[in-house]
Amino acid sequence: FVKNRLTNRPKFAAKPIEYILFFRLEAIFLLPVNSGGHTAYQNFVTENLRKYYPNPNALARSTWDIIERFWNLDLSYTDELLADKYSKFGPVPRTPSCMQRSYLLSIDFKVSSLTQWAAQLKINPLYAILSGFEFGDTPGVGTFYDFLNRLWDSAEDNLSSHEHPLKKKKVKKPKKKGEKAESVEKITVAELLPQLENTTFYLDEQPYASLFKIYKQEFLDVSVSKNLIHPNSLALAGDGTPVLTSHRERKKRICDCKEKGILNCDCNRYYSQPDCDIGWDSSNDRWYHGYDLYMLVDSQSDLPVFPLFSCASKHDSHGFLHTFFRMKSFLPDYTVSKILLDSAHDAMAYYQYFKRENITPFIDLNGKGGRPPVYKNDFTIDTDGVPICPAGQRMHRDGGEAAKGRMKFKCPEMHRKNGCISCTCETPCSDAKYGRTVHLVLKDNPRLFNDPPRSSKEWKLDYNARTSVERSNKREKIAFNLESGRHRSTKMWYCRLYHILMLQHLDAWDLPTESPLKKLIQQTA
Repeated sequence: FVKNRLTNRPKFAAKPIEYILFFRLEAIFLLPVNSGGHTAYQNFVTENLRKYYPNPNALARSTWDIIERFWNLDLSYTDELLADKYSKFGPVPRTPSCMQRSYLLSIDFKVSSLTQWAAQLKINPLYAILSGFEFGDTPGVGTFYDFLNRLWDSAEDNLSSHEHPLKKKKVKKPKKKGEKAESVEKITVAELLPQLENTTFYLDEQPYASLFKIYKQEFLDVSVSKNLIHPNSLALAGDGTPVLTSHRERKKRICDCKEKGILNCDCNRYYSQPDCDIGWDSSNDRWYHGYDLYMLVDSQSDLPVFPLFSCASKHDSHGFLHTFFRMKSFLPDYTVSKILLDSAHDAMAYYQYFKRENITPFIDLNGKGGRPPVYKNDFTIDTDGVPICPAGQRMHRDGGEAAKGRMKFKCPEMHRKNGCISCTCETPCSDAKYGRTVHLVLKDNPRLFNDPPRSSKEWKLDYNARTSVERSNKREKIAFNLESGRHRSTKMWYCRLYHILMLQHLDAWDLPTESPLKKLIQQTA
């Protein structure tokens, strides 16, 4: 009866009870249901690979690496999360997990256009099979955009309105090559930090909530279960990277001032990309229009943890705070033990906050924060926090006293020879047997006096891991062609970004030595 009703739908002239019964039955069967789950997908791929590729060796080894990863990738949570976002009436929808898997494949196979990808699905059996679609029955371009719309939890495609005032304060080009531009923010780090610290961010209020939930459940948590990331003692590396979205800023007037002869009015403009603006790319020494992508990465595995898009003019010192406190709200079970940042984050407010939170900071000095001119009456402090004695020599570290919150430095001319201790300095500054000793109290200047000190091998070894975030950003932009999206909305950029992060985690998971899928195909070939 149900099969007949779905095949021959009743007209509106049908009896009311028949009409109601039909739509009740249709509501049950037209939701995107994947009854077999991941096992059904694996069986589908196995059967179709036998049909279209009976000889597994006909495919390249690199292609088999992708096939194996996707064959083992369970996206059942996507079906569960997005089930309520589909209508209970109308044509039977595509399975959400298959749509997501297909979008991931398009990025992995370096096809940046959804139009081109939809065309490839129609002519390439492998792409269709791995996606979970029957070859010859694949979704069109509009179906992909409809799916991505369901991943975005907002009626607006951007975070801000298309209409907003002109920015009067713009980023200035730095004086030296390779330097980052000065901040144009109207609020200092010391003022912004307590505001964000006392703000509770709710995930369900964010437009990228569904994207983050899928990313966390199906990829981040899996990496944690494989011991690639240790959430109980996380060493985070953070950095911002420019994301070019267009070669120029596109805006137009919405007022009639020009007709009145007023050429330089301050009226609002209509921006095609309202969340983007112009910033300075220090690595390439050029202006660019787009976003500043701030990434927090696990420094031990080089795997991304949490991203955030900001406008291109956002300074890294502010971008970190917005990203870090959102990550703390959305991942409350994660405990950060170390933080690795470059000199753009060298602000006293950071050190004070990290000390309160028992987080060890590894932040490079930018040289603009200054040093105390004189310490302990006659000692100066070097650029890395090491005392310099009156004779102009750097003192040697001689351990620390955690209970008293201080570090000990001794005279560089003190030597032990034949069991005797003597000072070889021509102008000794102390009559003590062990020479002059200086204790640096950490609370006096937590920015300069840190434990471990910047002059130690331990500090340098930990700080070297900061390049993990640069490697991660490079993979996103070069290996997965992040900037090739050419999108016009923040919605599409977030969809592309989060799926690239998913692929980074997927690539880090170990594959079995022998391919079980190849064996299944060869057994019945």
